[in-house]
Amino acid sequence: MNSPELLPVGRRVAYWRGRRRLSQQVFADRLGRSKSWVDKVERGVRSLDKVSTLRDIAAVLRIDTAVLLGRDARPAATAERVEGVERIREALSTYEIALGRPPARHGAVPADRLARDVEHAWVTFQHARYPQAVASVPGLLAGVQRAAADDPGWGRPLMVEGYRLAASVLVKLGEVELGWLAADRAMAAATGDPVLVAAAAVQLGQVFRAAGRARAAQSAVLAAAYKIAPDDPAEGAPGALSLCGTLLVQGALSAARRGDDRAVDELLDEAAGMAARVGDGHDHHRTAFGPTAVDLARAAAALDLGDAGEAVAWHERTTRRDGWRWLPVEHRAAHLVDAARAYAWADDPARAGRVLLDADRLAPAEVRHRPAAREVLAQIARDPHAPATIVQLAVAVGVT
Repeated sequence: MNSPELLPVGRRVAYWRGRRRLSQQVFADRLGRSKSWVDKVERGVRSLDKVSTLRDIAAVLRIDTAVLLGRDARPAATAERVEGVERIREALSTYEIALGRPPARHGAVPADRLARDVEHAWVTFQHARYPQAVASVPGLLAGVQRAAADDPGWGRPLMVEGYRLAASVLVKLGEVELGWLAADRAMAAATGDPVLVAAAAVQLGQVFRAAGRARAAQSAVLAAAYKIAPDDPAEGAPGALSLCGTLLVQGALSAARRGDDRAVDELLDEAAGMAARVGDGHDHHRTAFGPTAVDLARAAAALDLGDAGEAVAWHERTTRRDGWRWLPVEHRAAHLVDAARAYAWADDPARAGRVLLDADRLAPAEVRHRPAAREVLAQIARDPHAPATIVQLAVAVGVT
Protein backbone atom coordinates (compact mmCIF):
# COMPACT_ATOMS: atom_id res chain seq x y z
CA MET A 1 0.00 0.00 0.00
CA ASN A 2 2.89 2.36 -0.66
CA SER A 3 0.86 4.20 -3.35
CA PRO A 4 -2.78 4.38 -2.17
CA GLU A 5 -3.63 6.89 -4.91
CA LEU A 6 -3.16 4.07 -7.44
CA LEU A 7 -5.65 1.75 -5.73
CA PRO A 8 -9.35 1.30 -6.60
CA VAL A 9 -11.60 3.50 -4.48
CA GLY A 10 -12.74 0.58 -2.30
CA ARG A 11 -9.17 -0.34 -1.46
CA ARG A 12 -8.43 3.31 -0.68
CA VAL A 13 -11.31 3.25 1.81
CA ALA A 14 -9.72 0.17 3.44
CA TYR A 15 -6.28 1.81 3.43
CA TRP A 16 -7.46 4.97 5.17
CA ARG A 17 -9.69 3.06 7.59
CA GLY A 18 -6.60 1.13 8.64
CA ARG A 19 -4.61 4.36 8.95
CA ARG A 20 -7.30 5.70 11.28
CA ARG A 21 -7.26 2.46 13.31
CA LEU A 22 -10.97 1.84 12.80
CA SER A 23 -12.43 -1.64 12.67
CA GLN A 24 -14.98 -2.36 9.94
CA GLN A 25 -17.68 -2.43 12.63
CA VAL A 26 -16.75 0.92 14.16
CA PHE A 27 -16.39 2.47 10.72
CA ALA A 28 -19.80 1.07 9.70
CA ASP A 29 -21.41 2.39 12.89
CA ARG A 30 -20.08 5.89 12.28
CA LEU A 31 -21.45 5.80 8.74
CA GLY A 32 -24.79 4.36 9.79
CA ARG A 33 -24.14 1.32 7.58
CA SER A 34 -23.71 -2.37 8.15
CA LYS A 35 -20.36 -4.11 8.50
CA SER A 36 -21.30 -6.22 5.46
CA TRP A 37 -21.78 -3.06 3.38
CA VAL A 38 -18.33 -1.79 4.37
CA ASP A 39 -16.76 -5.14 3.52
CA LYS A 40 -18.37 -5.19 0.08
CA VAL A 41 -17.22 -1.60 -0.62
CA GLU A 42 -13.65 -2.40 0.35
CA ARG A 43 -13.59 -5.54 -1.79
CA GLY A 44 -15.04 -3.67 -4.77
CA VAL A 45 -18.24 -5.72 -4.80
CA ARG A 46 -20.31 -2.59 -4.16
CA SER A 47 -19.49 0.58 -6.08
CA LEU A 48 -19.52 4.08 -4.64
CA ASP A 49 -21.48 6.10 -7.16
CA LYS A 50 -23.12 8.79 -5.00
CA VAL A 51 -21.39 12.03 -4.14
CA SER A 52 -23.13 12.15 -0.75
CA THR A 53 -21.76 8.71 0.21
CA LEU A 54 -18.24 9.64 -0.86
CA ARG A 55 -18.40 12.76 1.24
CA ASP A 56 -19.72 10.88 4.29
CA ILE A 57 -16.88 8.36 4.04
CA ALA A 58 -14.29 11.10 3.59
CA ALA A 59 -15.68 12.94 6.65
CA VAL A 60 -15.45 9.84 8.86
CA LEU A 61 -11.92 9.13 7.63
CA ARG A 62 -10.96 12.81 8.12
CA ILE A 63 -9.57 13.15 4.61
CA ASP A 64 -10.44 15.30 1.61
CA THR A 65 -12.81 13.78 -0.93
CA ALA A 66 -10.04 14.35 -3.46
CA VAL A 67 -7.75 12.01 -1.54
CA LEU A 68 -10.45 9.36 -1.40
CA LEU A 69 -10.80 9.59 -5.17
CA GLY A 70 -7.05 9.36 -5.68
CA ARG A 71 -6.77 12.89 -7.01
CA ASP A 72 -4.42 15.73 -6.19
CA ALA A 73 -6.35 17.99 -3.84
CA ARG A 74 -4.61 21.15 -4.99
CA PRO A 75 -6.65 23.53 -7.17
CA ALA A 76 -5.92 23.70 -10.86
CA ALA A 77 -3.12 26.13 -11.55
CA THR A 78 -4.29 29.60 -12.51
CA ALA A 79 -0.94 31.40 -12.54
CA GLU A 80 -0.58 31.16 -16.33
CA ARG A 81 -4.04 32.64 -16.92
CA VAL A 82 -3.45 35.48 -14.44
CA GLU A 83 -0.09 36.26 -16.00
CA GLY A 84 -1.67 36.32 -19.47
CA VAL A 85 -4.40 38.70 -18.31
CA GLU A 86 -1.76 41.01 -16.84
CA ARG A 87 -0.02 41.14 -20.21
CA ILE A 88 -3.33 42.10 -21.83
CA ARG A 89 -3.78 44.77 -19.15
CA GLU A 90 -0.37 46.21 -20.06
CA ALA A 91 -1.28 46.17 -23.77
CA LEU A 92 -4.51 48.03 -23.01
CA SER A 93 -2.56 50.61 -20.99
CA THR A 94 -0.82 52.04 -24.04
CA TYR A 95 -1.95 55.29 -25.66
CA GLU A 96 0.84 55.64 -28.20
CA ILE A 97 -1.30 56.72 -31.15
CA ALA A 98 -3.28 59.30 -29.14
CA LEU A 99 0.00 60.71 -27.79
CA GLY A 100 1.49 60.95 -31.26
CA ARG A 101 4.00 58.20 -30.58
CA PRO A 102 3.22 55.27 -32.90
CA PRO A 103 4.35 51.96 -31.43
CA ALA A 104 7.95 50.97 -32.07
CA ARG A 105 8.66 49.35 -35.41
CA HIS A 106 10.73 46.59 -33.83
CA GLY A 107 8.85 43.34 -34.19
CA ALA A 108 6.39 44.72 -36.74
CA VAL A 109 4.84 42.14 -39.06
CA PRO A 110 3.72 42.59 -42.68
CA ALA A 111 0.13 43.66 -43.19
CA ASP A 112 -1.00 40.41 -44.79
CA ARG A 113 0.51 38.37 -41.98
CA LEU A 114 -1.15 40.58 -39.37
CA ALA A 115 -4.53 39.94 -40.99
CA ARG A 116 -3.83 36.20 -40.87
CA ASP A 117 -2.77 36.46 -37.23
CA VAL A 118 -6.04 38.18 -36.32
CA GLU A 119 -7.95 35.48 -38.19
CA HIS A 120 -5.99 32.72 -36.44
CA ALA A 121 -6.56 34.27 -33.02
CA TRP A 122 -10.31 34.39 -33.60
CA VAL A 123 -10.31 30.74 -34.70
CA THR A 124 -8.33 29.85 -31.59
CA PHE A 125 -10.91 31.57 -29.40
CA GLN A 126 -13.83 29.97 -31.22
CA HIS A 127 -12.23 26.57 -30.65
CA ALA A 128 -12.25 27.41 -26.92
CA ARG A 129 -8.45 27.37 -26.64
CA TYR A 130 -8.48 30.23 -24.18
CA PRO A 131 -4.92 30.04 -22.81
CA GLN A 132 -3.57 30.27 -26.37
CA ALA A 133 -5.97 33.10 -27.20
CA VAL A 134 -4.91 35.00 -24.09
CA ALA A 135 -1.27 34.62 -25.06
CA SER A 136 -1.88 35.99 -28.56
CA VAL A 137 -3.85 39.12 -27.62
CA PRO A 138 -1.06 41.48 -26.42
CA GLY A 139 0.96 41.08 -29.59
CA LEU A 140 -2.11 41.47 -31.75
CA LEU A 141 -3.11 44.69 -30.04
CA ALA A 142 0.35 46.15 -30.65
CA GLY A 143 0.18 45.01 -34.27
CA VAL A 144 -3.25 46.46 -35.03
CA GLN A 145 -2.30 49.77 -33.44
CA ARG A 146 0.70 49.98 -35.76
CA ALA A 147 -1.51 49.09 -38.72
CA ALA A 148 -4.03 51.80 -37.84
CA ALA A 149 -1.23 54.36 -37.44
CA ASP A 150 0.28 53.46 -40.82
CA ASP A 151 -2.95 53.28 -42.80
CA PRO A 152 -6.20 54.12 -40.96
CA GLY A 153 -8.35 53.06 -43.90
CA TRP A 154 -6.93 49.56 -43.98
CA GLY A 155 -5.82 49.25 -40.35
CA ARG A 156 -8.96 50.49 -38.60
CA PRO A 157 -11.09 47.37 -39.29
CA LEU A 158 -8.22 45.21 -38.01
CA MET A 159 -7.98 47.38 -34.93
CA VAL A 160 -11.69 46.90 -34.26
CA GLU A 161 -11.31 43.14 -34.68
CA GLY A 162 -8.33 43.04 -32.33
CA TYR A 163 -10.17 44.87 -29.57
CA ARG A 164 -13.33 42.80 -30.15
CA LEU A 165 -11.27 39.66 -29.67
CA ALA A 166 -9.66 41.05 -26.52
CA ALA A 167 -13.08 41.91 -25.09
CA SER A 168 -14.44 38.45 -25.88
CA VAL A 169 -11.50 36.70 -24.22
CA LEU A 170 -11.60 38.92 -21.14
CA VAL A 171 -15.34 38.55 -20.58
CA LYS A 172 -14.98 34.79 -20.96
CA LEU A 173 -12.36 34.81 -18.18
CA GLY A 174 -14.50 36.99 -15.91
CA GLU A 175 -12.31 40.09 -16.35
CA VAL A 176 -15.27 42.37 -16.94
CA GLU A 177 -13.65 45.75 -16.24
CA LEU A 178 -10.78 45.04 -18.65
CA GLY A 179 -13.27 43.65 -21.14
CA TRP A 180 -15.23 46.89 -20.91
CA LEU A 181 -12.07 48.85 -21.71
CA ALA A 182 -11.36 46.65 -24.74
CA ALA A 183 -14.95 46.95 -26.00
CA ASP A 184 -14.82 50.72 -25.51
CA ARG A 185 -11.61 50.85 -27.58
CA ALA A 186 -13.33 48.84 -30.30
CA MET A 187 -16.29 51.22 -30.33
CA ALA A 188 -14.00 54.26 -30.47
CA ALA A 189 -12.03 52.80 -33.37
CA ALA A 190 -15.27 51.93 -35.18
CA THR A 191 -16.89 55.37 -34.85
CA GLY A 192 -18.19 56.69 -38.16
CA ASP A 193 -18.66 53.28 -39.79
CA PRO A 194 -22.07 51.78 -38.90
CA VAL A 195 -21.01 48.23 -39.76
CA LEU A 196 -17.87 48.38 -37.65
CA VAL A 197 -19.87 49.97 -34.84
CA ALA A 198 -22.40 47.15 -35.03
CA ALA A 199 -19.62 44.56 -34.89
CA ALA A 200 -18.04 46.24 -31.85
CA ALA A 201 -21.44 46.61 -30.19
CA VAL A 202 -21.77 42.80 -30.01
CA GLN A 203 -18.92 42.70 -27.49
CA LEU A 204 -20.11 45.89 -25.80
CA GLY A 205 -23.47 44.25 -25.14
CA GLN A 206 -21.74 41.17 -23.68
CA VAL A 207 -19.62 43.34 -21.41
CA PHE A 208 -22.57 45.39 -20.18
CA ARG A 209 -24.56 42.25 -19.38
CA ALA A 210 -21.62 40.72 -17.55
CA ALA A 211 -21.29 43.94 -15.55
CA GLY A 212 -24.95 43.83 -14.56
CA ARG A 213 -25.90 46.77 -16.78
CA ALA A 214 -28.68 45.10 -18.73
CA ARG A 215 -30.55 48.32 -19.53
CA ALA A 216 -27.41 49.95 -20.98
CA ALA A 217 -26.69 46.78 -22.94
CA GLN A 218 -30.15 46.68 -24.46
CA SER A 219 -30.05 50.35 -25.41
CA ALA A 220 -26.61 50.14 -27.02
CA VAL A 221 -27.12 46.99 -29.05
CA LEU A 222 -30.54 47.93 -30.37
CA ALA A 223 -29.33 51.37 -31.44
CA ALA A 224 -26.46 49.74 -33.33
CA ALA A 225 -28.76 47.09 -34.81
CA TYR A 226 -31.28 49.48 -36.25
CA LYS A 227 -28.54 51.63 -37.78
CA ILE A 228 -27.73 48.77 -40.16
CA ALA A 229 -31.10 47.02 -40.36
CA PRO A 230 -32.17 46.57 -44.00
CA ASP A 231 -35.49 48.13 -45.00
CA ASP A 232 -36.53 44.75 -46.35
CA PRO A 233 -34.91 41.72 -44.62
CA ALA A 234 -35.64 39.67 -47.74
CA GLU A 235 -33.14 41.85 -49.61
CA GLY A 236 -30.54 42.19 -46.86
CA ALA A 237 -27.00 40.90 -47.33
CA PRO A 238 -26.10 37.90 -45.12
CA GLY A 239 -23.38 39.85 -43.31
CA ALA A 240 -25.67 42.74 -42.39
CA LEU A 241 -28.48 40.39 -41.41
CA SER A 242 -26.09 38.39 -39.22
CA LEU A 243 -24.82 41.46 -37.41
CA CYS A 244 -28.27 42.96 -37.00
CA GLY A 245 -29.79 39.65 -35.89
CA THR A 246 -27.00 39.01 -33.40
CA LEU A 247 -27.54 42.43 -31.86
CA LEU A 248 -31.27 41.71 -31.59
CA VAL A 249 -30.38 38.48 -29.78
CA GLN A 250 -28.12 40.47 -27.47
CA GLY A 251 -30.98 42.85 -26.85
CA ALA A 252 -33.29 39.96 -26.03
CA LEU A 253 -30.82 38.48 -23.55
CA SER A 254 -30.50 41.90 -21.91
CA ALA A 255 -34.30 42.16 -21.72
CA ALA A 256 -34.39 38.73 -20.08
CA ARG A 257 -32.01 39.95 -17.38
CA ARG A 258 -34.49 42.74 -16.74
CA GLY A 259 -37.45 40.34 -16.61
CA ASP A 260 -39.11 41.80 -19.72
CA ASP A 261 -40.49 38.62 -21.29
CA ARG A 262 -42.53 40.52 -23.89
CA ALA A 263 -39.44 42.27 -25.28
CA VAL A 264 -37.58 38.94 -25.25
CA ASP A 265 -40.20 37.30 -27.45
CA GLU A 266 -40.47 40.25 -29.84
CA LEU A 267 -36.72 40.62 -30.33
CA LEU A 268 -36.05 36.90 -30.74
CA ASP A 269 -38.90 36.53 -33.21
CA GLU A 270 -37.48 39.43 -35.23
CA ALA A 271 -34.03 37.85 -35.08
CA ALA A 272 -35.47 34.49 -36.15
CA GLY A 273 -36.85 36.06 -39.31
CA MET A 274 -33.38 37.31 -40.22
CA ALA A 275 -31.81 33.98 -39.25
CA ALA A 276 -34.10 32.16 -41.64
CA ARG A 277 -32.64 34.27 -44.46
CA VAL A 278 -29.04 33.61 -43.40
CA GLY A 279 -29.30 29.91 -42.53
CA ASP A 280 -27.02 27.83 -40.32
CA GLY A 281 -23.35 27.10 -40.83
CA HIS A 282 -22.10 30.65 -41.41
CA ASP A 283 -19.94 32.96 -39.30
CA HIS A 284 -20.32 36.45 -40.73
CA HIS A 285 -18.51 39.01 -38.55
CA ARG A 286 -17.73 36.29 -35.96
CA THR A 287 -21.39 35.93 -35.04
CA ALA A 288 -22.20 32.28 -35.95
CA PHE A 289 -25.71 33.67 -36.49
CA GLY A 290 -28.49 31.46 -37.77
CA PRO A 291 -31.70 29.69 -36.70
CA THR A 292 -29.88 27.39 -34.28
CA ALA A 293 -28.12 30.28 -32.54
CA VAL A 294 -31.43 32.10 -32.11
CA ASP A 295 -33.11 29.08 -30.53
CA LEU A 296 -30.18 28.50 -28.18
CA ALA A 297 -30.68 32.13 -27.15
CA ARG A 298 -34.30 31.26 -26.38
CA ALA A 299 -33.01 28.68 -23.91
CA ALA A 300 -30.64 31.20 -22.29
CA ALA A 301 -33.38 33.82 -22.08
CA ALA A 302 -35.82 31.34 -20.52
CA LEU A 303 -33.22 30.52 -17.88
CA ASP A 304 -32.72 34.20 -17.04
CA LEU A 305 -36.47 34.61 -16.84
CA GLY A 306 -36.59 31.80 -14.28
CA ASP A 307 -38.23 29.12 -16.43
CA ALA A 308 -35.78 26.22 -16.21
CA GLY A 309 -38.26 23.80 -17.78
CA GLU A 310 -38.60 25.97 -20.87
CA ALA A 311 -34.82 26.35 -21.06
CA VAL A 312 -34.38 22.57 -20.93
CA ALA A 313 -37.03 22.08 -23.63
CA TRP A 314 -35.31 24.52 -26.01
CA HIS A 315 -31.95 22.91 -25.27
CA GLU A 316 -33.14 19.39 -26.03
CA ARG A 317 -35.00 20.46 -29.14
CA THR A 318 -32.23 22.60 -30.61
CA THR A 319 -29.18 20.42 -29.96
CA ARG A 320 -30.67 17.62 -32.10
CA ARG A 321 -30.29 19.70 -35.26
CA ASP A 322 -27.46 19.56 -37.76
CA GLY A 323 -26.97 23.29 -37.15
CA TRP A 324 -25.85 22.53 -33.60
CA ARG A 325 -22.73 20.74 -34.87
CA TRP A 326 -21.91 23.64 -37.20
CA LEU A 327 -21.63 26.18 -34.39
CA PRO A 328 -18.17 27.11 -33.07
CA VAL A 329 -16.93 24.96 -30.20
CA GLU A 330 -16.91 27.97 -27.86
CA HIS A 331 -20.58 28.68 -28.62
CA ARG A 332 -21.64 25.08 -28.03
CA ALA A 333 -19.62 24.69 -24.83
CA ALA A 334 -20.97 27.94 -23.39
CA HIS A 335 -24.50 26.78 -24.14
CA LEU A 336 -23.88 23.41 -22.45
CA VAL A 337 -22.84 25.24 -19.28
CA ASP A 338 -26.15 27.13 -19.40
CA ALA A 339 -28.00 23.87 -20.03
CA ALA A 340 -26.30 22.28 -17.01
CA ARG A 341 -27.52 25.18 -14.89
CA ALA A 342 -31.03 24.74 -16.29
CA TYR A 343 -31.09 21.02 -15.44
CA ALA A 344 -29.81 21.80 -11.94
CA TRP A 345 -32.58 24.34 -11.42
CA ALA A 346 -35.07 21.80 -12.75
CA ASP A 347 -33.95 19.39 -9.97
CA ASP A 348 -32.23 17.00 -12.35
CA PRO A 349 -28.63 16.91 -11.07
CA ALA A 350 -27.84 13.70 -12.98
CA ARG A 351 -28.53 15.30 -16.36
CA ALA A 352 -26.90 18.53 -15.21
CA GLY A 353 -23.77 16.56 -14.47
CA ARG A 354 -23.83 14.70 -17.78
CA VAL A 355 -24.24 17.91 -19.77
CA LEU A 356 -21.40 19.57 -17.89
CA LEU A 357 -19.19 16.55 -18.55
CA ASP A 358 -20.12 16.89 -22.24
CA ALA A 359 -18.96 20.51 -22.08
CA ASP A 360 -15.69 19.45 -20.50
CA ARG A 361 -15.07 16.82 -23.17
CA LEU A 362 -15.91 19.28 -25.94
CA ALA A 363 -13.94 22.23 -24.57
CA PRO A 364 -12.02 21.63 -21.33
CA ALA A 365 -10.97 25.28 -21.08
CA GLU A 366 -14.63 26.37 -20.98
CA VAL A 367 -15.14 24.52 -17.70
CA ARG A 368 -11.65 24.88 -16.25
CA HIS A 369 -10.86 28.53 -17.08
CA ARG A 370 -14.23 30.26 -17.20
CA PRO A 371 -15.33 31.42 -13.71
CA ALA A 372 -19.04 31.18 -14.52
CA ALA A 373 -18.63 27.54 -15.56
CA ARG A 374 -16.61 26.74 -12.44
CA GLU A 375 -19.44 28.13 -10.33
CA VAL A 376 -21.93 25.85 -12.07
CA LEU A 377 -19.62 22.88 -11.55
CA ALA A 378 -19.27 23.65 -7.84
CA GLN A 379 -23.03 24.03 -7.49
CA ILE A 380 -23.76 20.70 -9.16
CA ALA A 381 -20.98 18.89 -7.30
CA ARG A 382 -22.51 19.93 -3.98
CA ASP A 383 -25.79 18.19 -4.82
CA PRO A 384 -25.95 14.85 -2.97
CA HIS A 385 -27.52 13.21 -6.04
CA ALA A 386 -24.93 14.40 -8.55
CA PRO A 387 -22.94 11.73 -10.43
CA ALA A 388 -19.66 10.71 -8.82
CA THR A 389 -17.86 11.72 -12.01
CA ILE A 390 -18.87 15.32 -11.34
CA VAL A 391 -17.17 15.41 -7.95
CA GLN A 392 -14.09 13.96 -9.61
CA LEU A 393 -14.14 16.76 -12.18
CA ALA A 394 -14.72 19.33 -9.42
CA VAL A 395 -11.72 17.99 -7.55
CA ALA A 396 -9.56 18.06 -10.69
CA VAL A 397 -10.62 21.65 -11.42
CA GLY A 398 -10.16 22.69 -7.79
CA VAL A 399 -13.66 23.92 -6.95
CA THR A 400 -14.60 21.47 -4.15
